[in-house]
Amino acid sequence: QVQRRESGGGLVQAGGSLRLSCAGSGRTVTTYTMGWYRQAPGKEREFVAAINWSGSNTYYVDSVKGRFTISRDNAKDTVYLQMNSLKPEDTAVYYCAPLSGGLQGKAFGSWGQGTQVTVSS
Repeated sequence: QVQRRESGGGLVQAGGSLRLSCAGSGRTVTTYTMGWYRQAPGKEREFVAAINWSGSNTYYVDSVKGRFTISRDNAKDTVYLQMNSLKPEDTAVYYCAPLSGGLQGKAFGSWGQGTQVTVSS
């Protein structure tokens, strides 16, 4: 089980920014390719972004390219999602998860509680 905790969500106006964090509990995310996902009310959970273990490669869903940046600090066992130019359609609960099969791989393990992001128009 890859223990991690999401934080950093909140309420922000359209055009604003937030930085989400996914913190492991002692080298629990450091060696994994990690991804961010989101789930809006009444919708299925969708992939947002992924980063390989070293941070040298990233991958994004088209709807967030140029606005969101995924990064990691392995010394802090933490993965980040910087979200700029937020839109109301970005409103969702955001989750992080380890991936198997590379940047376009599949999330595995159980989901955490996530962090709520609400963007007002």
